[in-house]
Amino acid sequence: MSTKIIAEIGINHNGDLELAKKLISAAYNCGVDLVKFQKRDINLVYDKETLDSPRESPWGTTNRDQKKGLEFGQKEYEEIDRFCKNLKIEWFASAWDLNSLNFLSKFQLNYNKIASAMIVDEDFLDNVAKQKKYTFISVGMSTMKHVQKAVDIFKSNDCKFELMHCISAYPFDDHQANLKMIEVLRKKFNCKVGYSGHEKGGVAISYAAVALGASSLERHFTLDRAMYGSDQAASITPEGLLKLVSGIRKIEKSLLGSEEKNILEIEKPVAKKLRSHLKKWI
Repeated sequence: MSTKIIAEIGINHNGDLELAKKLISAAYNCGVDLVKFQKRDINLVYDKETLDSPRESPWGTTNRDQKKGLEFGQKEYEEIDRFCKNLKIEWFASAWDLNSLNFLSKFQLNYNKIASAMIVDEDFLDNVAKQKKYTFISVGMSTMKHVQKAVDIFKSNDCKFELMHCISAYPFDDHQANLKMIEVLRKKFNCKVGYSGHEKGGVAISYAAVALGASSLERHFTLDRAMYGSDQAASITPEGLLKLVSGIRKIEKSLLGSEEKNILEIEKPVAKKLRSHLKKWI
């Protein structure tokens, strides 16, 4: 089974279309399968008090200025769509509200993504499932009851999905990864389970997730972790992503094989040499 590797660009483009293109190109060159963005209607996702509260950013002095500055609109996503098609890499996005879900439906995307924040919104889940696009469902900040309800909604709508184990802290420490949950979710819900990682740099935990059978692997991606943005610290750079993709493909090959225990052909010459002093060696 080939692990689907997703470069989560999210809002790391900082509202700059040219930076977004650089991120897409870099992810493509690293060999990922998909690139992903995030889409919000800020007036639905945030209340007025939050938007009007002070916040210094490159776009102004309020939260509204910052949130608005990070959002791409129709023109930008049309260019992203064109750019990805020319590069021959698929893109999709996690919608955070119904307006954004409807906006993304204008594009011929093959995937949806439920962000961990949205797994508790049953009406939203139902609307996503009705689109019948293959959906990745992140399960951070949720209980087993929340996950069960999401699974029930997608099954009732006959919409294909997979869960994604996720720790919703940006970043979190290694001991908090709880990768055992991959197998727990797979057994309980009898479905594919991927991993969406926000750990502090490095690729070791992501490697372990794949070795444990993660069907997909999503990591936040940036060109420079020192850039402005709340997700940059939990992101990996092109050097790290290239290492991650290469390592995952090696791990996949190493997991192939037979359940039978025999002497392999490549072992026989070694066995003959090292057991030559024995009367019977094979």
